Amino acid sequence: MTMPSDLDISRGAVLRSITEVAADLGLTEDLLEPYGRRMAKVSLEAVNRDAGPGEGVAGNGAAAGRRGRYVVVTAITPTPLGEGKTTTTVGLSQAFGELDQRSVAAIRQPSLGPTFGIKGGAAGGGYAQVAPMESLNLHLTGDMHAVTAAHNLLAAMIDNHLHKGNALGIDPNSVAWRRVLDSNDRNLRHIVTGLGGGADGTPRQTGFDITAASEVMAVLALARDLADLRRRLGRIVVGWTYEGEPVTAEALKAAGAMAVLLRDALQPNLLQTLEQTPALVHCGPFGNIAHGNSSIVADRIGLAGADYLVTEAGFGADMGFERFCNIKCRTSGLAPDAAVIVATVRGLKAHSGRHTIAAGRDLPEELLVENPEEVHLGACNLRAAIATVRRHGVTPVVAVNGFPTDYPSEQQAILDVAAEQGVRGAVATHVASGGKGAVELAEAVADACDDAGGFQYLYPDEAGLADKIDTVAREVYGADGIELSAIARRQLEAYEAQGWGHLPVCIAKTHLSLSADPALKGAPRGWTLPVREVRASVGAGFVYPVCGDMRTMPGLSSAPAAERIDIDEQGRVVGLS
Repeated sequence: MTMPSDLDISRGAVLRSITEVAADLGLTEDLLEPYGRRMAKVSLEAVNRDAGPGEGVAGNGAAAGRRGRYVVVTAITPTPLGEGKTTTTVGLSQAFGELDQRSVAAIRQPSLGPTFGIKGGAAGGGYAQVAPMESLNLHLTGDMHAVTAAHNLLAAMIDNHLHKGNALGIDPNSVAWRRVLDSNDRNLRHIVTGLGGGADGTPRQTGFDITAASEVMAVLALARDLADLRRRLGRIVVGWTYEGEPVTAEALKAAGAMAVLLRDALQPNLLQTLEQTPALVHCGPFGNIAHGNSSIVADRIGLAGADYLVTEAGFGADMGFERFCNIKCRTSGLAPDAAVIVATVRGLKAHSGRHTIAAGRDLPEELLVENPEEVHLGACNLRAAIATVRRHGVTPVVAVNGFPTDYPSEQQAILDVAAEQGVRGAVATHVASGGKGAVELAEAVADACDDAGGFQYLYPDEAGLADKIDTVAREVYGADGIELSAIARRQLEAYEAQGWGHLPVCIAKTHLSLSADPALKGAPRGWTLPVREVRASVGAGFVYPVCGDMRTMPGLSSAPAAERIDIDEQGRVVGLS
């Protein structure tokens, strides 16, 4: 039997009013700014219901001075199709509802670029979705546009400063602040601005990134409150003077206006799952060059009102989870109680090195043949993910995200690997069955939360930046070490001289391999991480080494999803996935 489309499933769901959903989290109507009957902004005053753990790690569970258990969903190194972290996050939160536990999902807001490209939206899938699906995937409450406006205001003020005499002595060749747009548009990657006459500005080469790649988005997700947001915006470094001093948004007198544009965007968005459990949707930092996690504000609000908050970290355990721990948790002072590692049969078969999976293409026929041996062959990647979670002192649980094409023997192979590692595991069928299909997983996660304790960062603040990069490369990626280019070495020295050496690192590399080479599957050994250059996101509060070619403005495929999205005769959206 063919399942209905995600859009049809979402439209057929019976939803509650948003005030009823909010009541499940102890949120009264005075803390809501409704957007219709099914969505609302949540006031920042809701954060103050929980005094929070303060600065630094407060430990796990009840010791953190909060009500709820904090569960992060991560995964094996994904294939281009993804392994289902969002569906698992939603399905798990619904499953806790089946167990009469108050739960809330906390996910990132979709970007319009992927929505109209190959990837599609990010509401989940099947019967594990956040609704209303159209609103979530199409603009939501306008946060993406607020980030775009704030980012581009700063870009305009930089160029205006150059045009109006350049009192700060900014070296135009050092300006690294590009413009952003919430779209996939490869033609904007490299452009020249200021062409025309003298009244049209100062010509210089620049470009566009997608809005999710903006440092402003990373700042928004990591800000603890409005005052913290304002401070972080002021610290953003856009370039350097001729004398080699950093130029900040504060120096350009742009940070205040940027904060005004982002004031409402700092409030998380409250929606609900198909089973009427609360869902907080907020921020969407780019997973390659930023931390790739939803907001601290949303997590604090959810933890104050739920028994379990289930959040998702972008990409695999080597990227999103590592950054969740060493960047997001460092900033929030919170610590996870358990980590769910999503694994799929097709993903582990791909990590055997015998198959190639490409976005937008059908799965290879040979991958669909029953072969538990290939699952075991690719399971080295799952073992690496388990080791990464344990290295941070967090209890892992393996979630086998089940597909109709899986064979029981192949799913059992994943469970056998988990058992061999001493890790709880469960097969989840939430996409086809909703929360009921993830009850066994929820029970395993609840048991894992009881084991919580001993959370630790991968490296101390006082370690040198190069040492931090080397630690992540060796202990998470399995590299033999790092190789710094001459430029990268000079940049690290300059950043430490500026007093930024205490910042954590956010290594920008391919998400398709534990290594820096997307073609290397499994758990590669005997390689060195090449660091081409290092950039500083001082406002967000991290330094990011660039290891490989990072596309911060995606392009559309030969058959983008936009070609299939339309309005029918009844005025309803069709083709959205």
